Amino acid sequence: MEKSRTIRYREYDSLAQLPDPLRRLMEAAVAAADTAHAPYSRFRVGSAVLLADGTVVPGSNQENVAYPSGLCAERTALFAAAALHPGVAVEHLCVVARDAEGRLVEASPCGACLQVLSETRRRQPDPVGVTLWLAGGRLRQFDDVDSLLPFSFQQP
Repeated sequence: MEKSRTIRYREYDSLAQLPDPLRRLMEAAVAAADTAHAPYSRFRVGSAVLLADGTVVPGSNQENVAYPSGLCAERTALFAAAALHPGVAVEHLCVVARDAEGRLVEASPCGACLQVLSETRRRQPDPVGVTLWLAGGRLRQFDDVDSLLPFSFQQP
């Protein structure tokens, strides 16, 4: 039996086209990239989570010489949101990255971050949107993390 799955998303040509409050959330992710501790990869990732009560929780990657002891920006933001605002639903997550020269470049959550995001989504009734910074300053918006990780691991 063959099956297929369609992935729906929106693309924007610039940050100015992104609807508010997602534009502000992406701006928070851009600012968070500046707080990254990335002396080894020099790839600074910023993330920001929008909670249902309007709170924005930033996160940045934090590297450690004893790899893999560091943590990605997305998980930093998600875990901080859960610890500081227990029971408040996550509505959206934005992700950006800066290369070694400081330019904003394309970024997407790794598999571990997608799994954590998927599990976060399963703990609440509403979907968790994701917006990614793309090459050339374009943006890609997904209405739900399930579009990025449709077959996430789930406990039986």
